[in-house]
Amino acid sequence: MPSTRLRLTTAALLALAATAGCSDLDDPAAQGLSRNDLVADLAAQLSNAAALTYEATYQLPGGKTATIAQAQKPLRSAYVYPGGKLMVTADATTECRTTTKPATCTMTAPATPTSPPSPTVFRGADASGMITPATLLTLLNKAVLDPDVQVDQHDTTIAGRHATCVELTGVDGAAARDFRTCVTNEGVLGSFSGMLNQTNVDVAMTHYADQVAEETFKTPPAAKLIDRRGT
Repeated sequence: MPSTRLRLTTAALLALAATAGCSDLDDPAAQGLSRNDLVADLAAQLSNAAALTYEATYQLPGGKTATIAQAQKPLRSAYVYPGGKLMVTADATTECRTTTKPATCTMTAPATPTSPPSPTVFRGADASGMITPATLLTLLNKAVLDPDVQVDQHDTTIAGRHATCVELTGVDGAAARDFRTCVTNEGVLGSFSGMLNQTNVDVAMTHYADQVAEETFKTPPAAKLIDRRGT
């Protein structure tokens, strides 16, 4: 018959093993760290795409399309979406409304490394049913700060590019509380689905190229220009 000391030692070891198992499986802090690290890595991947030259075409609901383009030396980017176009260059931040005839383009002060474009300049694209990388980056950063966000992850291929996808649920304080998104290995927005500022956004990349036509960074032909860079 086991001694009292042996019975107590065995019970202690079993209790310690059970406690360790519960810590691994049920500790929200440990699980949250893993989930948030995944989202943080995806945000960093998206941010690092600023060094790329590329043009991507996206399918939107209703058969509409949008384009995101970016080039280096000089660094510039363009967003073409239903009803508008936004260009961020070294000369100006230019927002065009193409629903008018002729199109109307408003030029404001250019962005700088210490003064990036205001999030408000991307609202036109977001409201059109498109989402810009800057807006997605803000959503991912919000998710990183939320220890209770639920994250499901998988890999896929979009327009021939390998991508990491996450489904995020319950992101507090974000413009989209629940959403699904994919980011390619290069850091390019691959897809997004969710309610963004009460607008249904469902986009998927259909074409990717590592060259951009210079025409992409020009205002629409015969557009009316409103220059507010000095104000």
